[in-house]
Amino acid sequence: MKEAVHISGVTDPGPDLQELLNHVARGDADAFAAVYDRVSAPVFGLVRSVLRDPAQAEEVAQEVMVEVWRRAAHFQPDRGSAMGWIMTLAHRRAVDRVRSAQAATDREEKAALLERTPAFDEVTEQVEARLEAEQVRRCLRTLTELQNQSVTLAYYRGLTYREVSELLSVPLGTVKTRLRDGLIRLRDCLGVTG
Repeated sequence: MKEAVHISGVTDPGPDLQELLNHVARGDADAFAAVYDRVSAPVFGLVRSVLRDPAQAEEVAQEVMVEVWRRAAHFQPDRGSAMGWIMTLAHRRAVDRVRSAQAATDREEKAALLERTPAFDEVTEQVEARLEAEQVRRCLRTLTELQNQSVTLAYYRGLTYREVSELLSVPLGTVKTRLRDGLIRLRDCLGVTG
């Protein structure tokens, strides 16, 4: 590749970017070095404005320059300028990085949320427990007063049959009969089988 020639203080700008890309497409490393020198700063600036993080911006800018090296043959001058093509590559790559980072963040948030979510539905269990408790209370109201007292003392207060007998001043056999009859009525009311 030819270098710029200085004649009487006027600098020859050398080949334009489009011409350099044509050389790069044919594998000319010197042409790529010239392209790199011309566009690396604007590419980094654009990528940095999208990404904000300088380390990621440097990484993406390098990826863009590698893409320019690999895809120079895909440049179509009739569709726009060489600088426009390169900056479009840079912008797309930077936006892809932002989207990728956002997708990773979203996945991590979903995973964290799933870890915090209980394996069962607490609200459903609470509602079912309340409905069952209400049904038991309704069925208890169908018992005679003596059956209700016996069942309540034995099963809700945790007293033994003998303690229920002493507290109600009723013979032990009578308490057992009341409890048996009361539990049969509760079973039938609640629809429990077998």
